[in-house]
Amino acid sequence: MENPLFLRTISFSIFLLRLLGQTLALDTPCKTTCGSIQVKYPFGTGTGCGSPRFYPYVACSAAGDQFLLTTHTGSYPITSISYTTSTITITPPTMSTCNSMRQSPNFGLDWASPFQIGPSTFLLLSCPPPTSSLTMKGSPVCDTSSSYLCASIYTCPAVIGLGLPLFAPTNTCCVYSPANFNGKGELDLHLLKCLGYTSIAGFHDYPTDPTRWEYGVVLNYKSGAYDDFYIDNKCNTCEISGGICGYGPPGDSFLCLCNGGINTTTDCNGHSQDLWFNTWSSNSRPSWKIWLGIFSGLVLIGTA
Repeated sequence: MENPLFLRTISFSIFLLRLLGQTLALDTPCKTTCGSIQVKYPFGTGTGCGSPRFYPYVACSAAGDQFLLTTHTGSYPITSISYTTSTITITPPTMSTCNSMRQSPNFGLDWASPFQIGPSTFLLLSCPPPTSSLTMKGSPVCDTSSSYLCASIYTCPAVIGLGLPLFAPTNTCCVYSPANFNGKGELDLHLLKCLGYTSIAGFHDYPTDPTRWEYGVVLNYKSGAYDDFYIDNKCNTCEISGGICGYGPPGDSFLCLCNGGINTTTDCNGHSQDLWFNTWSSNSRPSWKIWLGIFSGLVLIGTA
């Protein structure tokens, strides 16, 4: 004879498993912000988010407070993104500024990544004098017409961090413009025998006042045909409908990630979770651990 309690337990267990699946689906790794940065396609905050061409080069930190560019030479915080000009600005932690100067390792980009050096002005600091003799592949690398930038940066008291005196001779500084990377894609400070570098993203009409400069490395990014196709044909519609653009199998195909953990190949219009389930706020909604505990208890009761 069938046990009615057991049948009711099994039915309710199936219901809870469905609810558990919905709860797990809500834990999507894709976000529209990371720290103070607004994240839009082709960028993403983690695997499956944004364009597959940009991950794993760009992702949100584990703590969720920094948007990072990672290359073979290190991880660098992204401080701004211009989706209009297709540029990002990064601030390498070991890069010198007027407030802090230190010895720096090589800075580099991965050739396979979608990033290239943008309109930044690099200054090589504490180099063997005279910097006018610095060459790469037989060609001078220093722009002597902009040596006033060296005189300006050397007025910063922080130069002592590089073993230099205040108002150090400008022949130990090089305005490296345009910047050229070596075969490994690196700003090769070791080869040039310079102890440090800085990069200016903007002078803000104060070319001789280093306390007002905007420090950072500006990088151009290229979306490529893959990303341009999906931006023009799908991603804009997805984002307008409240979704986040991402990708998944097979073959890193386009996905629109919607609220409630629903993934579609188009947009989020007409896609939602059950109304009663959505009446819970994200803070009060029971976690998957709670549902799993209830399910386990009911199975034990039903089989007793």
